[in-house]
Amino acid sequence: MINRELLAPQSIVVIGGSNNVHKPGGAIVRNILQGNYQGTLRIVNPKEDEVQGIKAFHDAREIPPTELAILVVAAKFCPDYVELLAKDKQTRAFIIISAGFGEETAAGGVLEQRILDICAQYDAALIGPNCIGLLNRCHHSVFTKPIPNLNPQGVDFISGSGATAVFILESAVIKGLQFNSVWSIGNGKQIGIEDVLQYMDEHFDSEKDSKVKLLYIENISNPDKLLFHACNLIRKGCRIAAIKAGASESGSRAASSHTGAIASSDSAVEALFRKAGIVRCFSREELTTVGCIFTLPPLKGRNFAIVTHAGGPGVMLTDALSKGGLQVPKIEGPKADELKALLFPGSAVANPIDILATGTPEHLGIAIDYCEHHFDDIDAIAVIYGTPGLTQLYEAYDVLDQKIRECTKPVFPILPSMHTAGPEVAEFLAKGHVNFSDEVTLATALSQIMSTPPPAFPEVQLYGIDIPGLNKIIYRETNRLKFEGKERDYLAPDVVREILTCAGIPLVPEMVSMSKDELIAFAERVGYPVVAKVVGPVHKSDVGGVALNIRTAEHLALEYDRMMKIQDATAVMVQKMLKGTELFIGAKYEERFGHVVLCGLGGIFVEVLKDVSSGLAPLSYNEAYSMIHSLRGYKILKGTRGQKGINEQRYAEIIVRLSTLLRFATEIKEIDINPLLAHDNDVIAVDARILVER
Repeated sequence: MINRELLAPQSIVVIGGSNNVHKPGGAIVRNILQGNYQGTLRIVNPKEDEVQGIKAFHDAREIPPTELAILVVAAKFCPDYVELLAKDKQTRAFIIISAGFGEETAAGGVLEQRILDICAQYDAALIGPNCIGLLNRCHHSVFTKPIPNLNPQGVDFISGSGATAVFILESAVIKGLQFNSVWSIGNGKQIGIEDVLQYMDEHFDSEKDSKVKLLYIENISNPDKLLFHACNLIRKGCRIAAIKAGASESGSRAASSHTGAIASSDSAVEALFRKAGIVRCFSREELTTVGCIFTLPPLKGRNFAIVTHAGGPGVMLTDALSKGGLQVPKIEGPKADELKALLFPGSAVANPIDILATGTPEHLGIAIDYCEHHFDDIDAIAVIYGTPGLTQLYEAYDVLDQKIRECTKPVFPILPSMHTAGPEVAEFLAKGHVNFSDEVTLATALSQIMSTPPPAFPEVQLYGIDIPGLNKIIYRETNRLKFEGKERDYLAPDVVREILTCAGIPLVPEMVSMSKDELIAFAERVGYPVVAKVVGPVHKSDVGGVALNIRTAEHLALEYDRMMKIQDATAVMVQKMLKGTELFIGAKYEERFGHVVLCGLGGIFVEVLKDVSSGLAPLSYNEAYSMIHSLRGYKILKGTRGQKGINEQRYAEIIVRLSTLLRFATEIKEIDINPLLAHDNDVIAVDARILVER
């Protein structure tokens, strides 16, 4: 629970506050005092009479009632202090800096649970333990530095790690990013990242509150809660970016399908962020750069003008923007000629607009004005301006400050001379601006923002899906597993076809049989050529269990005889051979997240290229299209070199149908449809495997 006593206490006591500002107890007192806290600050220290100019109490029993307590003492003492303060001093909020709890030992976990029980008994809020504290515009209850500039429209930052929060603040401060609050949740047993988002969502004031939220997450304990409140905040006008640490966990743990080999807990995180509309970042620099971009007017298009006095950075930015799906269009025509005439000879205006190292601050302003008023196809302006050694940067940055305030198009200042022009950059930032010192990092962050879809609406597409039929099949098969004494197993091909039929997913004509004559008769009915596949082994290709382009009964008979000799073979499947682009759809059940649905190019490419997109079931059509469009191989799906593209609408429909089916069948732990064959008219499933667990 988050309460008023935690956010805006009228009185604070620091248990363990000291005069030594090089230790947490002294540093936290210093920061509260330097933050001009307006309430009453009390200190408890049994060995000191005065702490940093404040009279100290030797015993917590001596203090008057106090709303917020900050504990900076050994873990073993914390439960008794919490009980005393909550019971006798009406303390209803606690920040426990101390470590040595459940994050370290079982005994520490017992101490932590006792604190949680006391807080629950007295309806008290708890931040920590094992954190750096809480920083907001009321009180600076952290023991670390830097303390960033605070204002209501600054960033709300929530971190699962105290040390990482400090490093992220370091990265942010030098960019000029300002903050509204910093939350270090520590062990997060009572108040976690999801709880802070819930509070911000339920108490959001669009006129007063910050609209930028940055997250550093080490563990998502409640994905549904995070998804719900992140979606709500973004729909209310907020923008959210996050790092999820621990993305390298192997997804190939005892995997027996393509999906199992590719999907991982990180796939679930990727899918969750996509569904919520959260911009995913992978480094401190990327997170703080995205945060800075969020403070500027939102991009309304993808076309950039680059104004620079150094050719190299302009070229690097052009390359990086183009790689990320943004454009640096050529600028030409009468207005371009007019601009060129106003600059020094040798200047270039085709884009990047190079005003030369000898260009003046006036030239900088003129170039920005033309991008703002005369080049209609330009949506944003990137300005690269460092130390040329020939002009005064103070004057140039004054011009840049003025233009940023005047322009309706967003202006991205790239001021790389952090060392040689430190005072000039600092003065520019002090006016409330941000700085992107590296143009490629900026372009990477911009492309990540532009590729993040808006939050998905919680819709379930039920049309054309046979949920009662699905339930009967799952009930029958799980009972079979129980009867056979199995916990999990792959379904027989005919059962797989039943389930895919329930989803309305078209299937290639096929027959599975142990009879050679039956299979030959089937091939005669559907017409040659056909494909033969062994039934039994998991990876058919690896054991020589696939034969393509069979055109005669004699060839089919030979392949049947060969395949039935393969180890673990139980039957042979014959399918009508179709042509088309090979696609892949799969899904894997992740604990707490639900089913993660994957799509991409099929056949061997799914394992070799691993070019897949992930989404969290159930999926909307917009989500499915977003997944398809984000594939690196999307150009292949659209059609290249005169070849027709696939039926994208049909592919998206199958993704949505499968995701809805899985929403009602948590017993399906893995599903692999690989390949689907796609052409301009239809998409048809050729091979599929389904793993169920009772």
